[in-house]
Amino acid sequence: MKQILQNMGSGETSIIDSPAPSKKANHLLINTTCSLVSVGTERMLVEFGKANYLDKARQQPDKVKMVLDKVKTDGLVTTIDAVKSKLEQPLPLGYCNVGVIYEAGVGCEDWRSGDRVVSNGPHADVVNVGKNLCARIPDNVSDEEASFTVIGSIGLQGIRLAKPTLGEAFVVTGVGLIGLMAVQLLVANGCRVLAIDYDQSKLELAKQFGANICNPGLGEDPVSAGMAFSKGRGVDGVIITASTPSNDPVSNAANMSRKRGRIVLVGVVGLELNRAEFYEKELSFQVSCSYGPGRYDPVYEAQGQDYPLGFVRWTEQRNFEAILDMMAAGKLNLEPLISHRFDFDAATQAYDVLTSDKSALGILLEYSSSSASRHFANVKLKEVCKPSEYGLSDSTDASSKSEGVQPQVAFIGAGNYASRMLVPAFTKADAELVTIASSGGVSGVVHGKKHGFAEATTDTKGLIESPDNNTVVIVTQHNTHAAFVAKLLAAGKHVFVEKPLAITREQLEEVKGAYQAASEKTQPPKLMLGFNRRFSPHVQKIKALLEPVKEPKTFLMTMNAGAIPSDHWTQDAAVGGGRIIGEACHFIDLMRFLCGAKVKSVHAQCMGAVDGVDVTEDKAVINLAFEDGSFGTIHYLANGHSSFPKERVEVFTAGRVLQLDNFRKLKGFGWPGFKKLNTWKQDKGQEACVKAFLDSIKSGAASPISYDEIIDVAEVSLEAVEQIRACE
Repeated sequence: MKQILQNMGSGETSIIDSPAPSKKANHLLINTTCSLVSVGTERMLVEFGKANYLDKARQQPDKVKMVLDKVKTDGLVTTIDAVKSKLEQPLPLGYCNVGVIYEAGVGCEDWRSGDRVVSNGPHADVVNVGKNLCARIPDNVSDEEASFTVIGSIGLQGIRLAKPTLGEAFVVTGVGLIGLMAVQLLVANGCRVLAIDYDQSKLELAKQFGANICNPGLGEDPVSAGMAFSKGRGVDGVIITASTPSNDPVSNAANMSRKRGRIVLVGVVGLELNRAEFYEKELSFQVSCSYGPGRYDPVYEAQGQDYPLGFVRWTEQRNFEAILDMMAAGKLNLEPLISHRFDFDAATQAYDVLTSDKSALGILLEYSSSSASRHFANVKLKEVCKPSEYGLSDSTDASSKSEGVQPQVAFIGAGNYASRMLVPAFTKADAELVTIASSGGVSGVVHGKKHGFAEATTDTKGLIESPDNNTVVIVTQHNTHAAFVAKLLAAGKHVFVEKPLAITREQLEEVKGAYQAASEKTQPPKLMLGFNRRFSPHVQKIKALLEPVKEPKTFLMTMNAGAIPSDHWTQDAAVGGGRIIGEACHFIDLMRFLCGAKVKSVHAQCMGAVDGVDVTEDKAVINLAFEDGSFGTIHYLANGHSSFPKERVEVFTAGRVLQLDNFRKLKGFGWPGFKKLNTWKQDKGQEACVKAFLDSIKSGAASPISYDEIIDVAEVSLEAVEQIRACE
């Protein structure tokens, strides 16, 4: 398939070839026929991408503060790397898509292949969209008309919040696409409408749709115009659909409104409110959220759970349907809103128009390629290096490549951590990068090209079975790790899995069984966990200092983890396993490594249940006792402040103390010959961890972390979270 991406670092807008997304439950796979460029939103994104770093910072002062805070805790170099990585993440453009269903996922039994639908899918010739973000198109509505549905729904949601009634006087400030559709919706609702804008050509369209007009650019005063329009009473409501940093739209709205008037912000404007302007009239001010109820709710949008109609009459999907019904009834005139049409393959020309022609309105992209040409699972990024290049036959069994050979690496998962940390680490270790798989396809192509992979795919099954790789890295959602590990071990592949290994006892048993079976091979594959902190230079120094000390050690480890929303996937016990299993396991492994002995007992306790705290599991203490008499405490806390070091390790033994802050500064207290080890850059050991794993494959040496240690940490992590959940 092909998709439009915006690089927020360089400002480049491009069309890329990508594997078609794979089918998902509660989602519809759609072949696009037409999509509409959202002029306001997409122009803003493109112009932001083209701005220099200083201008980007000026536009986002809140982000600047976050960056400065990160410099204080993580260091300048680490922060710069993080900012550059964030800006280099390409952004899919577009959210006004029309197409034909190619395939419906599980849970979409009411949808059929061939149905014409509108969705909030991006500008791509194949999109994969949650069923609640789609709506069927009436037969008498064209694809071009239907492409305005999502834009219209944004205006409609703002109007619903304002609750206009027959005969009321309403103002629409800013008559771009959303504003012009809002004008028509208000007129259809029986309201008198005044349109305000600086663009006379857009005002003429608003006048054509039944509105009175006011152009401040010609010297007209918006407040006076509003008062005259309302016969001196003040307008009943104002819908602000403008995009400007100025505070004038809100101030003008307040001054032209009647007592207890309603002001709804749909666009993006300055929000330095004057209390006096609102106080005496008891004005209502509300910000409208996108297309309506359900927006940004993963249960509604991704999992397909609808809100009951009797309690939530107008969801975002039902707003889509309402707009389509208005189109079918001839209540919305959309032809005058179309200013440009482009073939999808010439989409970059459309974005040249978008940034150069401020009068552009409806820019349509038309898709004409065949369905067969869009649906492919693999995209070649460079010439593939075959196994024979390493002196191996294509027919050689994967398990026979397991020792003393060049690792041929494939990735399953191309998300943020994979692209920012693991893929660069494997690249730096000179791994031969063969294939990168992702469910959507696009992220695999973007990061695959950047780091030199031979191929991107959405066919994970094919990747597992392929003879072109002998080592696979798993960087997916936590609930998938164990199953992937088991399949890959059965295929004789070396496995590097980002923690955790498993999120349930049953999954852990599945991995154990697969590993035992694979161990019977002549040259068994290696299993490696991404417990990178033990490979940090600071931790390696601590380990070396502790090595000659024979008496037990006391460990204090603190993770100032920071809050994550309760609806984030990592907090979901069935998907992420929770943050103790997903993150605190790092410190369980680190403590076991530094101690060098097996865990004898574990006791864990979390914060008690209290009103106002949705998640208590991520505010916990884990006490570990070891067979050599050592013991330690892990404080995993999500209720701290970001200015405090995120991770701190302290070791007490033999009248001496070691303290490590944020994997940058290690101090020794009372330690003969050692006082400190500081690094300019935070180093949590990712690169050394990956290198050790690859070196073990090349040399045929044992895996850097033994299987017994991996299983011990997994079992302790599961035991800890079970105790925590029992006391919640």
